[in-house]
Amino acid sequence: NPSTGLAHLVLELLRPYRGGLALVFAAMLVQTAMSLAAPWPLKIILDNVVGHHHLPPELKWISHLAVAQDKSGLAFLAGLAVLLIAILSAAAGYVANYYTESVGQWVANDLRLRVYHHLQRLSLSYYDTHQSGVLLSTITDDVGTIQDFASSATLSILIDLLTILGMLGFMFWLEWDFALIAVAVTPFLLFFVARFKKSVKKATHEVRKRQSDIVAVVQQGLGSMRTVEAFGREALEESRLGKASQATVEAALKARRVKAMLSPVVNVTVAACTAIVLWHGAGLILKGSMTVGALTVFLAYLAKFFKPVQDLAKMTNTIAQASVGLDRIKSILDTDDIIPQKPGARDPGTLKGRIDFEHVAFAYDPAAPVLRDVHFSIEPGQRIGIVGPTGGGKSTVVSLIPRFYDPTAGRVRIDGIDLTDLTLDGLRQNIGFVLQDTVLFRGTVRDNIAYGNPGATEQDVVNAARLANAEEFISRMPEGYDTLVGERGVTLSGGQRQRLGIARAIIRNSPLLILDEPTAALDTESEKLVMEALERLMKGRTVITIAHRLSTIRDADKIVVLKGGVVAEQGRHDELIALNGVYAELYRIQSGNTLAGGPSASKTT
Repeated sequence: NPSTGLAHLVLELLRPYRGGLALVFAAMLVQTAMSLAAPWPLKIILDNVVGHHHLPPELKWISHLAVAQDKSGLAFLAGLAVLLIAILSAAAGYVANYYTESVGQWVANDLRLRVYHHLQRLSLSYYDTHQSGVLLSTITDDVGTIQDFASSATLSILIDLLTILGMLGFMFWLEWDFALIAVAVTPFLLFFVARFKKSVKKATHEVRKRQSDIVAVVQQGLGSMRTVEAFGREALEESRLGKASQATVEAALKARRVKAMLSPVVNVTVAACTAIVLWHGAGLILKGSMTVGALTVFLAYLAKFFKPVQDLAKMTNTIAQASVGLDRIKSILDTDDIIPQKPGARDPGTLKGRIDFEHVAFAYDPAAPVLRDVHFSIEPGQRIGIVGPTGGGKSTVVSLIPRFYDPTAGRVRIDGIDLTDLTLDGLRQNIGFVLQDTVLFRGTVRDNIAYGNPGATEQDVVNAARLANAEEFISRMPEGYDTLVGERGVTLSGGQRQRLGIARAIIRNSPLLILDEPTAALDTESEKLVMEALERLMKGRTVITIAHRLSTIRDADKIVVLKGGVVAEQGRHDELIALNGVYAELYRIQSGNTLAGGPSASKTT
């Protein structure tokens, strides 16, 4: 039940802030009491100062005050009461507003971190099928919606209910038959609101979906701006945003048509009740059975009575938005696409680096398996090349080693231990990566190098940069190691990014190293510097290289050739050439390409 789920999540989020909520609740009670007291000074003016009625029994104590012995003194007290009521209401309102916002902000902070924490632990297969723009929209917009509901809306509903009960009590005390008018209308309003709830939620869900599409389109366009401008496709990206924006407008207008029905119906109902009370009250005043002040108080209560009823009716929209936000947040939190870690998993410490693939199969989509029966071994300290035609599963194989994915069949062992018996952090701490396109984060050069080892000292960073042949260009930067790197490192050349990536791997100092053709997109001079740095990095480590250019792994201790999801061949370069099989054919093709004008470096799976 979504409503139950919403209430459960809200209560769970609010629990740590019970003290602040209690203070807000007390302040709102004071506000409610002042709201109930507000019409009474006017009643005293109309009935006991301007009119000639005696004070009602419940206010007789006022007549004992020295200042209230005549009508001018009574008027002074009524005016003073108005001021005091306003001051108390304002003070209570300040406390309620400040602490409500405080609770709301902290609730949003907790929920935002909770969602992001969960996202950090999902496997890569989740991100293969979910748009990052939609996830971004959930973390920002939907969390904000839950924040509003958890702080202000929850307490507003409670205070509105208390106000309704308090005013009903006063109205029954003043004129019970008048009060029955309000009581009789309330079920009609609540029934009307309940009928609208499903339509409002459906319309709101469509609006949020369209808004997420806008975020996704904008994020994709801005993140690919170089490609967009290079191909002159600005108009296409603008048209994509235009379509998404138009769909959002249409969804929002459709939702507004549904929501706009609510307020007019409630307003007309309130006006009808007020008209009946005015008509009947005027008759009672003419008969002398009711005072003008009493009718004024009753009308004030009637207006204030329907205001919380209206608020509760309008709260349907807030609840619908919160429910939609909850659905989207819970769809993330309830996702169990997490790489599991056994309760008894152990930290492996420093691994030696023997790796065994035992009849491993894997599929992103069950209908299209990528690996069928992969079986091979890597000895500690060996340099291994993984090659094969495009789509053969090269990247998939190496993605199983750090458990970015788990095999659908078979198992992978490291130092004789099944990967699932090790802690994820402990396993991944033993693995360094240098990928074809090094991703740099917005921050300083120092921060990006130390990303591989947060506990690294300044000297560690400098040493890693020197070994990676990066110190030469870092020293020429305006702020040296404190120079800010643009988003994704676009302010650096490909060779500079790769050398920072190598420095990051050096500072990590892991016994296993995975290389995804880190020199494929570099010019000759940059490639030379990167290869020198890689040679230093690879010493004494188990190295697995995904090779697109076979010339880069000619000296490997073993080359594993993947084709059709299985190991087609394995051995040293000369042995595989002698076999005259898959590897030899690939080598001949690349040699021919080399003669024709350069090696090809196609992207792998």
